[in-house]
Amino acid sequence: MLQRDAKFRIGQVVCHRFFSFRGVIFDVDPTFNNTEEWWQSIPEEVRPIKDQPYYHLLAENGESAYIAYVSEQNLLNDESGKVVAHPQVQELFGECKGSYYEPKSVVAH
Repeated sequence: MLQRDAKFRIGQVVCHRFFSFRGVIFDVDPTFNNTEEWWQSIPEEVRPIKDQPYYHLLAENGESAYIAYVSEQNLLNDESGKVVAHPQVQELFGECKGSYYEPKSVVAH
């Protein structure tokens, strides 16, 4: 298996290449790490390959906020400069600096 570095990073604001949603990356899987059923539910003509980074997003569209799981090939850097209004953004991230949120520091007890 080919080792690849992730193109995007945690805290980065991205948008989907084809669908109308955007979000903040909060986790990255080096390759596909979801169920086969989930992957098979994607229409074959737009189904992404498994051997690439997949990103967990605090996502939003015009109607709702949710968690999305998206392949690297289907993400673009969001250059809108708009904040992401997902309610969990404030739990995980601090200040927004352009198209990047500063992750909150983890305090060890």
